[in-house]
Amino acid sequence: MQKVALIFTGGTIAMKVNSKLQGAVPSVTPDEIVSSIAAYTPYENLETYEFSKLPSPSITPAKMHELKTIIDGYLENEAFAGVVVVHGTDTLEETAFYLDIVANSNKPVVLTGSMKNASELGYDGLTNLVSSIKVVLEPTSRGKGVLVVMNYAINAAWEVTKTHTLNLDTFQSVEFGPLGIIDDDDVIYFRERTQRKQLSFKSGFNNDVHLLKVYAGMGGELIDALVESGAQGIVLEALGRGNVPAPMMDAIKNARRKGVEIIIVSRCIGGRVLDTYGYLGGGKDLVRQGCMMGGNLSGPKARLLLMVALENGIQREEIERLFA
Repeated sequence: MQKVALIFTGGTIAMKVNSKLQGAVPSVTPDEIVSSIAAYTPYENLETYEFSKLPSPSITPAKMHELKTIIDGYLENEAFAGVVVVHGTDTLEETAFYLDIVANSNKPVVLTGSMKNASELGYDGLTNLVSSIKVVLEPTSRGKGVLVVMNYAINAAWEVTKTHTLNLDTFQSVEFGPLGIIDDDDVIYFRERTQRKQLSFKSGFNNDVHLLKVYAGMGGELIDALVESGAQGIVLEALGRGNVPAPMMDAIKNARRKGVEIIIVSRCIGGRVLDTYGYLGGGKDLVRQGCMMGGNLSGPKARLLLMVALENGIQREEIERLFA
C-alpha cells in the first residue's frame, strides 16, 4: 500500500485547554495524534511532518508558499499516494484555495482540521484525520484538485467556505453541495467540481493586493489610502449583485487611472456578481471604469487568485477571463 504524508501546521486539532491561560493552546504533538488513531485503524503507511504549530490566523500567504514546496516533495515521490494537510479552520479554505490554484500534480491533497480541541467532548479531529486518509488512498480522488474533508463530507477547495463559528458541519459548498462523502470505509463521489480550469501557476504571490468589505454609506477613503500605499490590486466585497455606494466611485476611478486592478465580488454567501445595474456605483458603471467581475468567488479567494495572477505576470485580458 502506498504511503500517505501527514503535514501538520497546527490548529485546534493539536490543542488542549490550559487551565492557567484559561483557553485552548497547542499541546498535542503529531506523533501523539497519529498514535491515537492507530488503535482504530489498520494504517501503518503514514509519514508525519511537523511544518509548524501555528493557529490558523497566523498562516500567511508566505507560509502557504512554503507549505506548497513541502507538499511537492511528497507528491513527486512515487511511494506516496498523496498528502493530508492538518490545518486550523479559520483560514483553512484560503490555504486550500491557494494550493489548488498552484497545483501541478493529479495526486490528492486534502486539508482537514478540527472544530473542537482535544479537551472537549465530541473532539472531531481524529475522525476528520482518518476520513482524510481514506480519501487520499481512494484511487478516484486523483485529478479532483485540492479537497477539504470535514465531518464526513468532501468539498472542493474552489467551492467550499466556513459557514459557522461552531458547528461541526461548518465547511460547506453553499451553492453546489459536497463532491462526496465518507461512509464507513467507502469514499463515494456524487459529482465533479464546477471549476475545471488547469491554471498551471507557479507558486508565489504579490503581497500588494488588498480586500475591502463594502457597507452602506461607504466612501472612498480606504481605497485612496491603499492606492497611496502602493496597492497593485484591490478586491471589493460589494453589495448584492456587485454594486457599491456612489461616494466610492471617485476613488475607484482614481485607482483605475493609476493602474490598480479592481475585482468585484459579492459579500453575499451565494450567487455570482454580474453587471446588471447601470446607476452610479452599479455593476455596469464599475465595469465601465475598468473593474472586473469576480464570478462567485468569495473575497478572500478572489484576493489570493489576484495575488497569484499578478505575481505570474498575467496580463489584464487573461485576468478578466480567469475570473469570468
